[in-house]
Amino acid sequence: MIRVLVADDQRVVREGLSLVLGLLPDVEVVGTAADGDEAVALAAELAPDIVLMDLRMPRCDGVEATRRLREAYPEIKVVVLTTYSDDRSVLEALRAGARGYLTKDAGGTEIHAALRRVRDNQAVLDPAVQHHLVSAVAAPVPSPLTPRETEVLTLIAEGLSNAEIAARLYISEATVKTHINHLLAKIGVRDRAQAVGYAYQQGLISAR
Repeated sequence: MIRVLVADDQRVVREGLSLVLGLLPDVEVVGTAADGDEAVALAAELAPDIVLMDLRMPRCDGVEATRRLREAYPEIKVVVLTTYSDDRSVLEALRAGARGYLTKDAGGTEIHAALRRVRDNQAVLDPAVQHHLVSAVAAPVPSPLTPRETEVLTLIAEGLSNAEIAARLYISEATVKTHINHLLAKIGVRDRAQAVGYAYQQGLISAR
């Protein structure tokens, strides 16, 4: 049997899920919670295998409850069931420790399959949110460099000396050295060669 705790602030949702899950042959609903605080407290008391967790709840939301469960009871798995499928909600839930993410469009069969997969230590993502996760992961990481520092790094990659960079940008050679020192410190490298390697890796400049 898969022992499930349902956490949702809407009573009709809690009761509806409990009814649907209770009809499944290998699922037992051991309790319901109206917010994250109650979900954590009941999880400690009832030791469910899985918490079916809503995200937006009063007092303590689903993300914080998931984080607390992961820290205190890592053996209890969390499957998010929510109406929200935006990038931020998905990433926050997964970073907090959720093993599955479903939207409330999911039917009983999909929820059942997700519970079984998560019980078997697999991750589950609703197809409706997968593209959000992919786009978020694929998004470029913001550069720590200022536009001027990036410009200096680009010229270093082109093989220009400090004097040549100063002439190209109409600034003093001392200012160039200051920019280089700053950008080396920001990206955590020791010398110009490593800085150029970083620039290529991050896509700040293109290989020719």
